[in-house]
Amino acid sequence: MGPTPGYHLAGKPQYCSLRLVAFLLIILLFVFFGAGVLSPRMLMLGTRQEGAGEAAGKPISLHVVTLPRYSVFKGHLPISRKDVLVLTPWLAPIVWEGTFNIDILNEQFRVQNVTIGLTVFAIKKYMVFLKLFLETAEEHFMVGHKVNYYVFTDRPADVPRVPLRGGRRLLVLEVPGAARWQDVSMRRMEMIGSFCAQRFLREVDFLVCADVDMRFRDHVGVEILSQLFGTLHPGFYGAAREAFTYERRPQSRAHIPRDQGDFYYMGAFFGGSVAEVHRLTTACHQAMMADWANGIEAVWHDESHLNRYLLDHKPTKVLSPEYMWDEQLLGWPAIMKKLRYVAVPKDHQEIRHR
Repeated sequence: MGPTPGYHLAGKPQYCSLRLVAFLLIILLFVFFGAGVLSPRMLMLGTRQEGAGEAAGKPISLHVVTLPRYSVFKGHLPISRKDVLVLTPWLAPIVWEGTFNIDILNEQFRVQNVTIGLTVFAIKKYMVFLKLFLETAEEHFMVGHKVNYYVFTDRPADVPRVPLRGGRRLLVLEVPGAARWQDVSMRRMEMIGSFCAQRFLREVDFLVCADVDMRFRDHVGVEILSQLFGTLHPGFYGAAREAFTYERRPQSRAHIPRDQGDFYYMGAFFGGSVAEVHRLTTACHQAMMADWANGIEAVWHDESHLNRYLLDHKPTKVLSPEYMWDEQLLGWPAIMKKLRYVAVPKDHQEIRHR
């Protein structure tokens, strides 16, 4: 059988070489353009801001995180939890023990060289809780990362001396006291928002806002960090939203109708990027001032306004009640694999009114 018309045997080697060149070009294109998809890269989690006006203007950078090859083969991956809710309806993760790999997360945040700020208010007699708070934070909070402790107090001379790990600082911010504990609680939003603009945006990448009458009992690390996070209230994490103690009076800016609501968040542990915490605290303070001008005070003060804000601005991460627990009141149910941040037994009436 003769050659096919238009196809010459003498031209076959040239045809094969063209096919080889085309194949090599395809491989090169795949390497250059496909590497970005295949390589283990992560978005930069937060670049320290040089000023409030730059909060949203910095470009996203990419970094390669290198981990030992064996880490994915020896049981280091998170265990799937089927006994608890691990995802919100808007697809934000709910953090429980067994849902994260702390080795991978630690490496990612170390690459970013992040500094975490931890704010706490030790006003009046609440100073008695500060030493235990700081000592247990040094043992369990963000171990291996840089931390700035920001202590807001009306008694700076009474701030205890606590030995700190390398890369960690204690900064005392003097603020006026208040006649009522409710006023201290509500003014916290104003003060955090003010200091975000004054210095936190320049000094830290993430901000965690905590109550002082607590102690860290187990690991609390970078797994909590996100643009905006809230913590499930231990008394309501399994309840229907109709049972939540939201502010129900329509006259208040914190009002949430009975047919609305996602979760009930605790005001004692929240945070995120400094820019997001600045927005949250500023909005809550403005809402409280509007309520004050109208002669109304939300049922749970700043916590009521926090819940309203997080209903309108969904958190990008939600912490389980492992991160806010009272064993004295609630025991230790089986779903709580760890109790990480827990209440210190106390007489609330005595502390609040002395």
